[in-house]
Amino acid sequence: MEDFGGHGIGRRMHEDPAVPNEGRPGRGMPLRHGMCLAIEPMLIGGGTDTYHAAPDGWTLRTDDGSRAAHAEHTVAITDAGPRILTARA
Repeated sequence: MEDFGGHGIGRRMHEDPAVPNEGRPGRGMPLRHGMCLAIEPMLIGGGTDTYHAAPDGWTLRTDDGSRAAHAEHTVAITDAGPRILTARA
């Protein structure tokens, strides 16, 4: 979904850089040692149009009522490669 994506993790919620859910390989921002990112894919079984369904500003629903799923992992970029900080043991 073009309007949604992940973000940097730091001392505040939703910091830069923005991490888009869509894009072409090799065209995005280079990952560098020390970055900490929230990766937040959204999978939707139907159309991609959504609306905010609650006054909390966070709850989304699909316009066509199709099923959707959202997940989030926090990933640290290290010299040894990416490290998933939210992985289950």
